[in-house]
Order: sequence, then C-alpha cells, then structure tokens
Amino acid sequence: MKYELIIFDWDGTRMDSTAVIASALQSACRDIGIAVPSERDAKFVIGLGAADTFRHVAPQLDEEGQRRLAERYRHHFLANEHQAPLYGGVREMLADLHGRGRRLAVATGKARRGLERALDATGLRAWFEATRCADEGFAKPHPDMLLMLMDMTGVEPRHALMIGDTTHDLELAANAGVDAVAVSYGAHPEDLLRTRPAKARCASVAQLHEWLLCSA
Repeated sequence: MKYELIIFDWDGTRMDSTAVIASALQSACRDIGIAVPSERDAKFVIGLGAADTFRHVAPQLDEEGQRRLAERYRHHFLANEHQAPLYGGVREMLADLHGRGRRLAVATGKARRGLERALDATGLRAWFEATRCADEGFAKPHPDMLLMLMDMTGVEPRHALMIGDTTHDLELAANAGVDAVAVSYGAHPEDLLRTRPAKARCASVAQLHEWLLCSA
C-alpha cells in the first residue's frame, strides 16, 4: 500500500455543491450592486478560504464592502446548501475504502462550522480520522492544511495523497510535497486542471474509486 493516508477535498470532490456555491456568490454580488462574475469565474474560487474568495471576486471593495459581500453570500448559501447532495458513488467508495482499513482525512476550504454541518448531514463523520478547515490556519494553496493533517496522523508526505477538483488542491499538494489526484467533475474544468501536475486524472467517481483500489 503506497499511500497510508488519503485526503479528500469536500466541495466539488465529494459533494456536488459547486453550482450552489457559485450561485450564492453571484447572488451576493448582485445584492450589493457590483459586477456579477461568470459561472466559470465564480467556480474558480471554490476551495479558497473565505477572505481570499471575496478579495478575488471583488478586489475593489473596502473592508466594509467585503463584510457585506460575505454576509450576503452566507445568506444565499445557507438557504440552499440542502440542495447539494453527495456525488453518486461517493458514499460507496468511502465505505469500501474504510472497510479495507484505509485511513481517510479531509482538507477543505470550508469553515469549521460548514464542514461540521456537512458531516452531520451526510453521516460520514466516523470515516475520517482527521479534518482540517480553511479558518483553522492558512487556506489553500498554502501547505498548512496538509502539514497539519500529516502531523495529526503521523504520516510522512510520501505516504499521503490529496484528491481534489481544483488547481488550488493540486497546488496545495505540491506545496506540501504530497502526490495529488485531480477529478474533473467538480469546480475546475479539465483544461485548467491540466496546468498543474497530478499522479492521475479522473473524470468520474467510479474512475477515482477504481484508481484508488488499483494504484493507491
């Protein structure tokens, strides 16, 4: 077994939430009267920490404007997060990996409160021995999240694997000296993901599951 610890991103990798996140961000911009980002641009920031997300989308806003934008985003996201299910096959994949004794963890751009809600709603909490969120240290692509997870689990970088759907995830892995797998069914399209190195590129949960069983 090459990888002792398999670390998953959340939004766009396990949960089909990219459309809800992008729509909430677009609605928030509309609410405060600033330019509304395209769907591709709104999805590009998924996975970043909240502060980096709002600075990227609206760099012209002062501190008060950023606060208002964040407030409206939370309003729209919380009103619709129940519409974001797990991707088909994710529960079965995680159950299979856990049943085979694989060690699983989470590295997400979500805030801790958001991840806790998602873990409770999906019933997946027991399968992950460690989790790390963007508001607990440096956000992606800074290596802090993975370094902390490896410290918590006692796993060396060469025995850890990061799985994510954005270039932020792939950069996070590279910055931490960890191998990565890119999935192209989430926030970032395949052409963008191919600008960053990855051990494998999977177009579906089924393909990811097979790769993990055969190669990880």
